[in-house]
Amino acid sequence: MSDVRGVAVSGRQQKRARGGSRVRSAVLWDALRTVLDRIAPEDGPGEVVDVGGGTGGFAVPLAELGHRVTVVDANPDALAALERRAAESGVRVRAVQGDAVDLPDLLGPDAADLVLCHSVLEYVDDPSAAMAALTSTVRPGGSVSVLVAGQVAAVLHRALAGHFDDARRVLADPAGRWGDGDRMPRRFTRETLSELVRGAGLRVAELHGVRIFADLVPSGMLDGDAGSAEALIALESAAAVHPVLRDLATQLHLVADKPAE
Repeated sequence: MSDVRGVAVSGRQQKRARGGSRVRSAVLWDALRTVLDRIAPEDGPGEVVDVGGGTGGFAVPLAELGHRVTVVDANPDALAALERRAAESGVRVRAVQGDAVDLPDLLGPDAADLVLCHSVLEYVDDPSAAMAALTSTVRPGGSVSVLVAGQVAAVLHRALAGHFDDARRVLADPAGRWGDGDRMPRRFTRETLSELVRGAGLRVAELHGVRIFADLVPSGMLDGDAGSAEALIALESAAAVHPVLRDLATQLHLVADKPAE
């Protein structure tokens, strides 16, 4: 296990994330570890806010590593499950009910070294307002981790499934949707996500593709085959920053920094 400023996945966490699940999360955890090693205070744990963090998939492992974590989520049932999960793991995670745009009122300005906003911006009414709230919450010199659904990947996946008209609609639609039956309200490209972040006053530091190949590989090929899983993780890590391949990822992960004052 790393020190409290790291996000290396411990042996216990690895047991909870085997096979395909571990492959799908490896790139993201590596990126978060790098961010916290860079921005967390030298004299203690970092302050982390997880917006839309639900039942604590990220919050609890971060708390296990010693960080002080607050989850803000609109769903009271998810927060209750989070508290049970944290208790079972022997850690404390603060649970606050609210939406992303409520962050300035709920937590105040400059409340966190790192703000996570994973799989949230696809669903909010106003992504620009949500990004402004994230910017207010992170301290100068801190970072925001944003994870969103990728538009280009949806084109590829619909085409591979034989839904060619849907694929064409996703490609043409500004919101990246294939029709009324599409359950995803909004998808992003590298350009639209970067523009959103810059518009909130943040600086784009890193952009990764998450799940470039993992969602195309049957889980059965990975479960019980540690060698294949490790090889796919290595491939995903290499492709995550490739200037072409990262745009094909199911999810785009962007790390944005708030300029120091």
